[in-house]
Amino acid sequence: MVSTPPVESPTSGLSYLPSIEGSADTRSPNQELFPLTARVNDNDTLEIGGCDVTTLTRRFGTPLYILDETTLRTACRQYRNAFQRYYEGDSLVLFASKAWSCLAVCAIVASEGLGTDVVSGGELYTALKAGVSPDRIYLHGNNKSRQELQRAIDAGITVVADNWNDLNLLVSLTEGRETPVRLMLRLTPGIECHTHEYIQTGHLDSKFGFDPDSLDAVLEFVSQHPSLSCVGLHAHIGSQIFELQPHCDLPKVMVSWWQRAKAYGLPVTELNVGGGLGIRYTQSDDPPSIDAWVKTVCENVTAACREAGMPLPRLLCEPGRSLVGSACVTAYTIGAEKTVPGIRTYITVDGGMSDNPRPITYQSLYQTVVANRMSAPATETVTVAGKHCESGDVVVSNAKLPKTQAGDVLVVAGTGAYNYSMSSNYNRLPRPAAVLVQEGEASIVLQRETDDDLLRQDRLPDRLMGTEDR
Repeated sequence: MVSTPPVESPTSGLSYLPSIEGSADTRSPNQELFPLTARVNDNDTLEIGGCDVTTLTRRFGTPLYILDETTLRTACRQYRNAFQRYYEGDSLVLFASKAWSCLAVCAIVASEGLGTDVVSGGELYTALKAGVSPDRIYLHGNNKSRQELQRAIDAGITVVADNWNDLNLLVSLTEGRETPVRLMLRLTPGIECHTHEYIQTGHLDSKFGFDPDSLDAVLEFVSQHPSLSCVGLHAHIGSQIFELQPHCDLPKVMVSWWQRAKAYGLPVTELNVGGGLGIRYTQSDDPPSIDAWVKTVCENVTAACREAGMPLPRLLCEPGRSLVGSACVTAYTIGAEKTVPGIRTYITVDGGMSDNPRPITYQSLYQTVVANRMSAPATETVTVAGKHCESGDVVVSNAKLPKTQAGDVLVVAGTGAYNYSMSSNYNRLPRPAAVLVQEGEASIVLQRETDDDLLRQDRLPDRLMGTEDR
């Protein structure tokens, strides 16, 4: 069951919308509950990107992912511009595409000058098809297959080695090549932060990265294989982080690794500090702004390098959630209602854990509004349940909403990160459509699956067919 969020007292759905103070360019998207363009129109309905949400649901159906292009582009620009403002060296922001890997999202972030990190052959294929330049793609993963590594080598992208198996496979695939593969080494920094245990990756007990105690052995191995060109070091401390202190501590650790790599003659020029900046899912959440996060990283990398007498590296980071999470909402149609006297009232929507598995997986919290009656007083406390055959399929627990009825459009905010990426066909529900909205125009970027799509990969052996088909 989803954990109950802190007690909040919204008067209506209007309480959750972005402040009108300041331009969209100056507001940090990750600190907003809804996309930057969210507003209420004269019909008292929610608009995003100049598009009436209820009109979108009639046109495209529900559940429906609605992605605001302005919010996504603003987040990209804030990251890029902040690095230019606070860092004297070269820098590159990489989109952690696991947050939402599809052609449209990858193309937008690439058009804003960002690179992309991928963790599978499928994400690599998507990034290349979206037009991302190979020299701006980095391949992660703790269990890369031989085929995935070969595809990375053939494409000319940078491989982030996570373990000894990566290194051994790379050597077997590149021995004798004239052009060495660009390589980064990922290590666990031993820095913990306050986030869900499943998305902590920086502490030592993690499946990701080399143990720092093995650093010398790794550096010696790489130095002995000319087909591996170690251009950088990587670390990542986790996801959905609101603290800045871990990002103050990480640069010193990474610069000390860099000094040891230099002693082995490795051509390291890049440091990648990962990502992890959180977003505002509920009113009580208070993440740092993109600008504050970048400033902290840049100042502490610069200070660590000066203290160690090292030049400034090419500085990389990998935001995912804080780029796309707040740029998207999911619209549902409300159906059945059930009241358990003295306990709770359930309202049910036409989606759930198949389009948003985060609540049942991470006990994640969300804010929600009734899009067709935004100013109606929030007088009811209800639990929004999904339609799947699981008691734990709850989208939002103890939501404050106006009195609802079947057919109302319910919108859940902050669903751009890991919702589509982790979606499934559980109970044989087709995956939803996604539309990109901008200045009143809505474009399909993910087609809604059909019943035929559900059977596309099925194969029925002849011996299982009915006698009338034999």
